[in-house]
Formats: sequence, structure tokens, C-alpha cells
Amino acid sequence: MTTTSSPRAVRLVEMTGGAMSALLADDRAAAEAELGFVLSDEFLSDRAKWLWQYRLDQLTRDPSAFGWLVKLVVADGIVVGNAGFHGPPDENGMVEIGYTVNPPFRRQGYAKAVVAALLERAAAEPDVRTVRATISPTNEASLATIAGFGFVENGEQWDEQDGRELIFERPSR
Repeated sequence: MTTTSSPRAVRLVEMTGGAMSALLADDRAAAEAELGFVLSDEFLSDRAKWLWQYRLDQLTRDPSAFGWLVKLVVADGIVVGNAGFHGPPDENGMVEIGYTVNPPFRRQGYAKAVVAALLERAAAEPDVRTVRATISPTNEASLATIAGFGFVENGEQWDEQDGRELIFERPSR
């Protein structure tokens, strides 16, 4: 399996339930204290808050999902976005990746570095056989990001939040 290389190095740092709860309450200081990183306004946006609530609800239903969900994307000590999986592997060994690079850091190689890190994490898990990415057909940046990582288009779906999405999959190893 060929992957593209990226000049950027990123580290994925676990986003805690306490930090997500603090962000939902607009308490950025508490979230930053818990995580040990400065967070941008992006982490308090309506879209981010939707994600924090969704993931907290997911953790309430299945605490074992912790470790699969939201991670901060950190580069050179700066939080440049967030990423993770939509949950632990399903019964078929599939995980779906998701990632967001905050606007000031886009088009600098971070998204490709994030995808590479997520694929590395998936490959290290024996229960994961397939990695999925779902992307709007109009999201040219994200489509370009996964190019070169061995993803193959495998259909489409309708997402309640994002509308029409193309489904891409690849083996985890």
C-alpha cells in the first residue's frame, strides 16, 4: 500500500470528556487547563459544539469508545485542528476517519499528516481491517487530501449533517 509523505509532523492528543464538556459550557480556560494546550475560537464554534455533544453522547452510550473518538491535532506545540475515528471498529472491522484543520493552518500539509497518523493508528489495531472516509463531492480539498493513500471510491451515502457524501475505503494494512 502506497501512502503519500508529508513534510508536517503531527501528534494526536486525546480530547477528554471533561474538556469537551467545558467547551460546551464556553469555558475555554477549563478545557485548556485539562488538555494543556491553547485552543482557538474554532473549538467554541457551533459546528465544534455539535461534535463535542455528539461524542459525549457516544461516550455515555459506550465508554469503551474512548481512545477512538476526538483527538487534538498538535504540531510544534500548537493545536491546528482535531481528528479521530467515528467510533471503534464495527463488527466487520471497519473504522471511519474524520479530521478538521483549522482555517489558519489549511493548505500547509497538516491534513495529509493527520490522515497518515490515523491510518497508522488503524493499522496498529488487530481488529481493524478497513478504513473508511466519507467526503462531500464538492469538498475538493478533502478529496485531494486522501488521494495517494490507497482509498477507493465505494459508493455514496446521505449524511444528516453534511448531505451527499462519497464513500472511500482501503485496507487498514
